Amino acid sequence: MWAIFAFFPVLLFLFCLFLLDSFKLVRTRWLLLALAWGLISAVIAFYANTGLADLFDLQQQALTRYVAPVTEELLKLSFLFLMVAQRRIGFMIDAAIYGFAVGTGFALAENFWYYLHLGEGFSVALAIVRGFGTAIMHGGVVAIAAMILLEGLQRNHHATIAGGTGTLIAIVLHSAFNHLIINPLLMSLLIITLLPLLFYAVFAYTTRQVQDWLEVAFSSEIDMLTMMRKGQFRDTRAGEYLASLKKHFSPETLVDMYWFFTLYLELSIKAKRNLLLRESGFPAMTEPGVKEKLTEMKILRKKIGKAGQMALLPLVRMSQRELWELNQLS
Repeated sequence: MWAIFAFFPVLLFLFCLFLLDSFKLVRTRWLLLALAWGLISAVIAFYANTGLADLFDLQQQALTRYVAPVTEELLKLSFLFLMVAQRRIGFMIDAAIYGFAVGTGFALAENFWYYLHLGEGFSVALAIVRGFGTAIMHGGVVAIAAMILLEGLQRNHHATIAGGTGTLIAIVLHSAFNHLIINPLLMSLLIITLLPLLFYAVFAYTTRQVQDWLEVAFSSEIDMLTMMRKGQFRDTRAGEYLASLKKHFSPETLVDMYWFFTLYLELSIKAKRNLLLRESGFPAMTEPGVKEKLTEMKILRKKIGKAGQMALLPLVRMSQRELWELNQLS
């Protein structure tokens, strides 16, 4: 019965993180996929680490301190990199939850292997250390790396730099934990004390950030789209800026840029509206023609080219968050 200590804490921690998502940014389907990838990556990591140990004749200490952290974090984070590339993560909140889900799956598989392998040797103390310490660590380091990746992309850092920084930090933290510098029980106590505080601070910061972003951007985009539909766009600063581009682009390209900007405003407003509805506990609205408009935006983006996209940056900020936002409509 005491073996439950090896599995229950990390699942409870993940559930609490999921409840903190007031904007309902996390999709249950992708959360389960993240959990499943954690289980799969643990199996792959086991055979990869065993193969590397045999190939290079590594001692167990060297394997756990310097090799396993690298292979395991690269495997765990690969799923997060895929999700980011597919625009399925927009904020640090959902990055943290998906990341912790991957680590949870990994920890459950690893602890289950220890339970089967050690049998009666799987003591109460070991179950507590692995459940409250190692398991939470596996989820925590992936979540931290995912948050660093998202924040870096939002600040327009190159994906390689943002992802590399997050991965390196995850590996270093994992390796430091495996060095067993302090008593394992004390380490477990520190983890379950400090990590929730870190997540709470990040979640509070991100929630305020999302609210500010929605309030400011939602209002300004509605005003801009209203002026465009009333024929008053020329009188705005954005209209003056777009008119100034006629020296650099052909009339056909300017028309495409104008229509691209119009579609962006319309779809961005719909996406933010759905976020506000989900935060209030209402289902998101689905409307006909949205997918066609998203497709048209992609076509126009190609037609105006890189130069046109760069020229529209003061009006259309296509960062990780904005791309994620539009992806929610599809």
